[in-house]
Amino acid sequence: MERVDANLINEVTKLGKGGWNECFHCGTCTATCALTDEGLIFPRQSYNYLQLGLKDSLASSVEPWLCYYCGNCSEKCPRDANPAETMMILRRYLTSVYDWTGLSRKFYTSHWWELIAVLVIGLSMVLLLGVFNPNGIVTELTSDGGVKINEMFPVHWVHIGDWIMAAAIGGLLISNVVRMWYLVIYKDNTVKVPFTAYFTSFKAISEAAVYFATQKRFNKCDRKEYWAAHWVLMSGYVSLFTMIVLFLPWFQTERIYAWYHPQRLLGYYATFALFYGLFFFLIGRIKKEREIFKHSHLTDWFFVIMLFLTTLSGILLHIFRINGMPYGAYYSYIIHMAVLVPMLVIEVPFSKWSHLAYRPLAKYFSELKKSAPRQMNTHG
Repeated sequence: MERVDANLINEVTKLGKGGWNECFHCGTCTATCALTDEGLIFPRQSYNYLQLGLKDSLASSVEPWLCYYCGNCSEKCPRDANPAETMMILRRYLTSVYDWTGLSRKFYTSHWWELIAVLVIGLSMVLLLGVFNPNGIVTELTSDGGVKINEMFPVHWVHIGDWIMAAAIGGLLISNVVRMWYLVIYKDNTVKVPFTAYFTSFKAISEAAVYFATQKRFNKCDRKEYWAAHWVLMSGYVSLFTMIVLFLPWFQTERIYAWYHPQRLLGYYATFALFYGLFFFLIGRIKKEREIFKHSHLTDWFFVIMLFLTTLSGILLHIFRINGMPYGAYYSYIIHMAVLVPMLVIEVPFSKWSHLAYRPLAKYFSELKKSAPRQMNTHG
């Protein structure tokens, strides 16, 4: 039998206020949820783990990642137990469980930790680009009338910095993913996933890929506009991240392309997608008319504000650059990097953007376990 941890609810409570004490397992939430599938009886199963103090079962659970927070379960709950918000809190909990550094939990439980981390990383970028940068402001314009941005901030050095940052945050995220695999599959003695299945299970691989690219399960929820806003925001972020990390020399250029050039169109799409998604969720959080917007953790506001400032400073930098305004381009570049870098360093491995990895992997692991041979339960 699994050992009961009487302190589990107290641990989870530090990450948000849920209504697990009100739940009496009527099953309305599970019956209401359009995403409940064979072997996935959420949110009810997660409440069961919490109330019984089954810490290991909760840590190995993938259900919170397969919930898309449409809010139907909370609207129909006869006890106002708010199962939708509980699933959101459990995603924070699982993120902190996967993170071996302990920083996720610090960011979620202490407002000062995230604020100080943002300020320290942001100030470091200001010092690196604005104080210790030997090039300074270059007022001479290009033949196209644009700003010589690469003479102010040499693109090859910035690109090297990009790759160092990507390697660091990628390594942290991958290490957390390994821990997720350890808890979800390796420690589960009821199934045995063969090594070859990780590469030959077409269904698991295809489901995870489609899940990441389209988030099609989200589309089963009643409100299609919520799925659309979520997908557009995600696609804008992925486009932004790809441009910055992989193709920076193509985007940080002194050549001014026509507005219909793919370089500018992709940048405009990323900007539109980010602003559209941000305003959708920002207005929702302010109005609080829907169940999904009534409860906001401080880290949710950090995420929205930092992404908004990143997008705004990026479009201002573009405007200043193509219109030959070197002072505006210089300072907006520094501000842009001072917001962008801490957002990526914090959000990708430790907070919101890590969900982009955990959600499809949860589907992948779930499909692997469904097709794996069952073993005798040897939990002691």
